[in-house]
Amino acid sequence: MATRKPIYISSFQQGALKTKIKAAWKKMRSCTLCPRRCKVDRLAGQTGICRTGRAAVVASVGPHFGEEAPLVGRHGSGTIFFTHCSLLCRFCQNFDISHQGAGEPASAAQLAEMMLALQVQGCHNINLVTPSHVVPQILAAVVEAVPKGLSLPLVCNTSGYDQVQTLELLDGVIDIYMPDFKFWDPEVSHAVCRASDYPAVARAALREMHRQVGDLRLDSDGVAYRGLLVRHLVMPHGLAGTPAVMDFIAREISPDTYVNIMTQYRPCGRAVEDPLLADTPTQGDFEYALEAARAAGLTRLDKPRRVFAFF
Repeated sequence: MATRKPIYISSFQQGALKTKIKAAWKKMRSCTLCPRRCKVDRLAGQTGICRTGRAAVVASVGPHFGEEAPLVGRHGSGTIFFTHCSLLCRFCQNFDISHQGAGEPASAAQLAEMMLALQVQGCHNINLVTPSHVVPQILAAVVEAVPKGLSLPLVCNTSGYDQVQTLELLDGVIDIYMPDFKFWDPEVSHAVCRASDYPAVARAALREMHRQVGDLRLDSDGVAYRGLLVRHLVMPHGLAGTPAVMDFIAREISPDTYVNIMTQYRPCGRAVEDPLLADTPTQGDFEYALEAARAAGLTRLDKPRRVFAFF
């Protein structure tokens, strides 16, 4: 495991986390945490697109061995899956969590205990899955957990639909950013998740994430301790716009960006209602995506560790 001190420990010692928490809670009064900018008073229990009020909701907690190799290591990535989402893709593989709300509310103290329990289990990091709409709650949990000994890197595992101003609150808190870059075409993102601004938002978010943490860095055991890791899901019929995404990452983020080109798309949720989304990618689609990444100059590509069926 990495022996380097996570960045949030210094921020805690300097008192910066409490300042960030105040700013984050203030955003919830007329919520603008995510690009949807619903402007509801979540502190009073009102909810917008993410359907989350004052308390974060958690669907599951535990070591995860299906993540990228630099996160999994030998002992797994310590995942906390947050319920609900502000993007709401029609094909979401966690539809019961993101759309249907499976999960239970958790206080800051409870979130802190979850983090500490994952650390005791030997996980290499705390992997915050779909955290964009619960940044204030996460900051509050970190403040609770640090005095009790939390010392693992924090991973922000996000859809890429992130407000730069909210990411700025995480500067000095998050050690590893792991965003998706889902779609390049605004028309596709509008059809799939009613967010035509997704491509522009994701580009700005990746720039800010890389500014904060730089390229992914690994310890002597090959385990990540800081940096950016980008995910890109291969979709049927070229819907993801893979060549343009790869070119953007190589040219405007860094050619040394660690990228996971993912093969596991399948028609989940409401995907079956759309003939294009109802298909599955072919082996040729995946090979085309890999070639697009290499042609753009990207060489740090995650190696698939599972066998997927292509049709």
